[in-house]
Amino acid sequence: MTARDLREWLEALLRWAHVFSAILWIGQTYLFVRLERRMKPAGEGGREAVWMVHGGGFFVLGKEGAPARLPSPLLWFKWEAASTWLTGAAILALTYYMGGLLVEPDQDYALGAAAGIGAIVLAWRVYDRLARTSLVERPLLLGAIALAALPLAHLGLRQVQSDRSAFLHVGALIGTIMAANVWLRILPAQRRRIAALREGRAPDPAPAPGPGRTTHNTYLAVPLVFLMVSNHFPVISYGSDRSPLVLAGLLLVGFVAAKVLRG
Repeated sequence: MTARDLREWLEALLRWAHVFSAILWIGQTYLFVRLERRMKPAGEGGREAVWMVHGGGFFVLGKEGAPARLPSPLLWFKWEAASTWLTGAAILALTYYMGGLLVEPDQDYALGAAAGIGAIVLAWRVYDRLARTSLVERPLLLGAIALAALPLAHLGLRQVQSDRSAFLHVGALIGTIMAANVWLRILPAQRRRIAALREGRAPDPAPAPGPGRTTHNTYLAVPLVFLMVSNHFPVISYGSDRSPLVLAGLLLVGFVAAKVLRG
């Protein structure tokens, strides 16, 4: 087996793990968002619940806002996001940063690499800052900012990277925002709530960032999936002379599709 064969096996296994992890993560995200929207008072104490049918059985899922007792262990949904991001980062490094697809022959590799990594980091910091402002209560305006900012990011990256890499990096920065939402905002807020309940304290009544960040992730997931497979459709994606407009259109279609899928 040659070094090239080993590299292809490694990339194939990483893509396999990446796609499967993403299926679990995005599927769970949409499942819980849809369940949340369909919860109705039911049962003793008026606890919110939803009935489901699957695999020949009936399931009742109840929601507890502040339970008197927390079972142990709790089932967390977090490793799906981590494994999706880690395998995606490995594929990005292997294929683009080490595989020769990051820049064109006449472009500077160091500049292209710095721009790619910098764009991913900066995107998270800017988004996180905006999500902490009153803009979070104006989703249409926040969506309009995303529709303008992400194609502009792609256009800027095209100046120092290959068209394919610039398009893919927009997907990478969206995926990073989604994973960071889970690990840096949603999970810490949930841990604080759990700690308060276990200490016998009432949880902070102020709205936690979790539900809002989860909603943002549902809207970002649909266009992200297309961006991740865009290398299979170069004529209508990164290879188009109007690729920033194509990206804006994909984002808009994705946001609308997410609205429908959320129910």
